Amino acid sequence: MKIFWQSFIDATSSAAYIARLTDYLNTIASPGTVVEVQGISPPDRAFSRLSEFRCAIIAIDNGIAAAEAGYDAVVMGHFQDPGLYELKSAVGIPVIGTGEATLHLAAQMGRRIGLVTLDDVFCRMHLEQGDLYGLSGRISHVAGLNADPSDFSAAFAGDIAAKDRMIAAFRAVAEPMVAGGADVIVPAGVLPGLLVGGEHGLKVGHAPVVNCAAVALMQAEMQVRLARLNGLEPARGPFCARAPQQAIDDFRTLVAKGREA
Repeated sequence: MKIFWQSFIDATSSAAYIARLTDYLNTIASPGTVVEVQGISPPDRAFSRLSEFRCAIIAIDNGIAAAEAGYDAVVMGHFQDPGLYELKSAVGIPVIGTGEATLHLAAQMGRRIGLVTLDDVFCRMHLEQGDLYGLSGRISHVAGLNADPSDFSAAFAGDIAAKDRMIAAFRAVAEPMVAGGADVIVPAGVLPGLLVGGEHGLKVGHAPVVNCAAVALMQAEMQVRLARLNGLEPARGPFCARAPQQAIDDFRTLVAKGREA
């Protein structure tokens, strides 16, 4: 099984993170599964809806190319899942949204969900995700670490003190959520998800912490197996009808050539 993982982080400036993520995913993957992580340059930066939209365009194009190249699944390795439904409509292989998969699992772990996101600018977007995925009544808290992706670099490069500081910062954001009634804590981003992923049985008070990186990978493996077993795929009616080839060609031409196309 070959899985294409689309990160929204720059593979050069955040090389330690990309290497750590690649190693982690391939270590926890089932035997015979290979995960390839690809970044975006420029990465998601100057955090905003516009930056999310720009990165989504690149991610969709890369996902279409991955399907054409024979990958078995694509993971949108960015918790906000921008472009998720558009990519699902453009390819015939499973497409996993890290946010979608993690939020639905968290809803099975507890009733009230607390999200620790990278930056406060994403808080409203996560609440909108809850609406989109039918979980708006389950997300009780959202707050940001207000950290830059570069803040994680030292931790992923092996600096134990830096890792301890980042985990402490994560706890400082999550603890008021648990005190306020959250049953489960979700790192709403693969960066913080990978940071806490190595902490076996991590809890904040009574609340388990869900590792979104592991959830997204295992969901991808499951969906590939189900597709092979009985052809399971998203509903292709009004929800996610397959895009006509002309629409796909026009989109890819626009990405490749810009407005000159």
